[in-house]
Amino acid sequence: MISKAVTVPADGSAIAGDLVIPPQARGIVLFAHGSGSSRHSPRNRAVAAALRNAGLGTLLMDLLTEEEERVDVVTAEHRFDIGLLARRLVAAVDWLGTHPDAAGLPVGLFGASTGAAAALVAAADRPGRVQSVVSRGGRPDLADEALGRVQAPVLLIVGGDDREVLRMNRDAAEKLRTPHRLHVVPGATHLFEEPGALEEVAEVSCDWFLRPGGYGSEDVWQ
Repeated sequence: MISKAVTVPADGSAIAGDLVIPPQARGIVLFAHGSGSSRHSPRNRAVAAALRNAGLGTLLMDLLTEEEERVDVVTAEHRFDIGLLARRLVAAVDWLGTHPDAAGLPVGLFGASTGAAAALVAAADRPGRVQSVVSRGGRPDLADEALGRVQAPVLLIVGGDDREVLRMNRDAAEKLRTPHRLHVVPGATHLFEEPGALEEVAEVSCDWFLRPGGYGSEDVWQ
């Protein structure tokens, strides 16, 4: 098991991350947290643990520098800057391709809230590297024109009681031109805090990344 704190160079800055790769990993999933969160998000860490138990590596990273975080707490000016967040993810995807422990592994993206939009833009910008995308309670609508450029299969997970976000996901799904699926967790709200909700997120995410046919394989249009 490889487990280390790392720094990812991006935009002339160093972004903090936590890299964990189990033995004989079949791929690695890069996490993009939502607005106002960080790599320490307990929900993303719970999903990451489930993915590692299923044989996937994980990289949880901050999307902002410490200085940007301090500014954002006051102004909220960076958390919705999807272009900035996506550039950080692209830098991390490229960094994984050169890291000796991860260079040979397929890459998947797991995005939450605004991080999901950044993940979709990054997937569109790195079609040869990103093999699969999962969005949890995401804002794929904020990916805008990039939705039509995404080539990796996309799983959209939304809480059944998160009605406005569910509507946004349904609208965004119509713009995707790649195999995709909308999975609704009954009774769940935006943070999936209800009993069993986050466990369902983890289970369907593992299935998406590791379904029969190979990591990130395409199945059906939905």
